[in-house]
Amino acid sequence: MSIIIDRRLNDRKKNAVNRARFLRRYKEQIRRAVDDLVSRRSITDMEQGGDVKVPVKDISEPAFRHGSGGDREVVHPGNHRFQQGDRIPRPPAEEGGAGGQGQGEAEDDFVFKLSREEFMNLFFDDLELPHLIRNVLGDVRDYKWRRAGYTPSGVPSNLSVLRSLRNAQARRIAIGAPIRRELEEAEAEYARSPTTALAERIETLRARLSRLPFLDEIDLRFRHRVREPQPVARAVMFCLMDVSASMTEDKKDLAKRFFTLLYLFLSRKYERVELVFIRHTDNAQEVDEQTFFYGTQSGGTVVLSALRLMDEIIEARFDPATWNIYGAQVSDGDAFGADPEKSRAFLEDRLLPDLRYFAYVEIPDEPEALGLLAHAYARIDHPDFAMKSVTERNEIYPVLRELFSKEAA
Repeated sequence: MSIIIDRRLNDRKKNAVNRARFLRRYKEQIRRAVDDLVSRRSITDMEQGGDVKVPVKDISEPAFRHGSGGDREVVHPGNHRFQQGDRIPRPPAEEGGAGGQGQGEAEDDFVFKLSREEFMNLFFDDLELPHLIRNVLGDVRDYKWRRAGYTPSGVPSNLSVLRSLRNAQARRIAIGAPIRRELEEAEAEYARSPTTALAERIETLRARLSRLPFLDEIDLRFRHRVREPQPVARAVMFCLMDVSASMTEDKKDLAKRFFTLLYLFLSRKYERVELVFIRHTDNAQEVDEQTFFYGTQSGGTVVLSALRLMDEIIEARFDPATWNIYGAQVSDGDAFGADPEKSRAFLEDRLLPDLRYFAYVEIPDEPEALGLLAHAYARIDHPDFAMKSVTERNEIYPVLRELFSKEAA
């Protein structure tokens, strides 16, 4: 037996196999470092790679080492160097370990550079849209091979030996049955009155039987497969952002960060997901991506206007029977008068029956001080509705993972 070892170097002398093994082994440590990295980035740099630091203690390997056995030095009263009660300096830390109070040596954190592709894979791993269903044929790109019986022609790799042998046996039985009956009659007649003519006839019949081919070309059968188009999952995500005057620049930054991560997640993991961007103050507007993230419009707050516009767009362009419809809303929760209760009733009674999932993220002034809209939404009793709150940058990504994790789906 021969063993072939491929020792060729990868591009730029980097070992891709070892790199992938490192990412798998220390996935949790790298993911925590990525979370910290994201909270410090600007929105425009969100999808770039970067340097991540992994603590040395997290990647240290177990190893055998010599213990503290062997010769020991003990200070006893009456020693010529020390007397009872003398104070001696603290010994230095072991080599390679973390120094204590400025003594000994320590190691810096391990710095690992992630490419853009590796960063995005770690960033959106284990995320998916809940309850996504393949419900339409649409623009078919996916096909599935299905078995469709047998055919008398095909490539040798698809030959069905068992079916071919069955056909051969049936053919030999069908063709040889009259010859065998005639042979049996001739043998019985020859037993009663043997003659030379009967003997020659018997030999001729036996020769005809022996000339029947064991396997003929007409016996061959090949497995047949046909390609069927598979339904595709068409989905639309409605992004509703409150840009009223109560949304300060810090709150808008948190909202934009959430929708930026959501946009990157959807555009990376799904080919057929449309995004509809809706900004609302006291009235709602459907805008493009540039206006959604960088527009400067401000005003009062009427949440119901955004929900009604979403319903109008669904009725005009997205049939719930053929689309997986999702919604994500971010607001500071400041709504006045009857608007919170009207918004809750409209969302629960009109929109949620047609939606696969709806997520509401509130950005309150204080961590536990939820707004009027959150208090109204809290009374929604529907399995496809989720609500979270964030107040800091480092909370955005964990909340996104909770709302769109595979476990939640």
